Amino acid sequence: MRPPLAEALDLEPHPEGGWYRQTWISPESVTLPDGRVRATATLIYFLLPAGESSAWHRVASDEVWLAHTGAVTVELGGSGPAPAEETSTFVVDADRPQGLVPAGVWQRTVPSSYDALVSCLVSPGFDFADFDLA
Repeated sequence: MRPPLAEALDLEPHPEGGWYRQTWISPESVTLPDGRVRATATLIYFLLPAGESSAWHRVASDEVWLAHTGAVTVELGGSGPAPAEETSTFVVDADRPQGLVPAGVWQRTVPSSYDALVSCLVSPGFDFADFDLA
């Protein structure tokens, strides 16, 4: 069942877990060294209801997490072929409203007792072709 905030913001299930909706795609594009063309940046809402987490995944671009409500703990698992056993974390919340996941670094979220709504800005822009689930 779709949570009330997901309903209000018209969010859909995300393959990694949680709920999302793309809210902006830059009208400008960039050609990457390997020839792929991407928007210069994209932006989504991402909702993690209480008790839910996202699966290990990585994105080919830098990703900035921006807090709106609640807190999200993001676990980083290095940039190897699979998430590392030794990880680091950062929290995005009202006191620390931004966090960066560098391009190609494995990430997942840790469950919380409260709903959390963030925006994620990806640059160069997100494309599911550049998204890996562990």
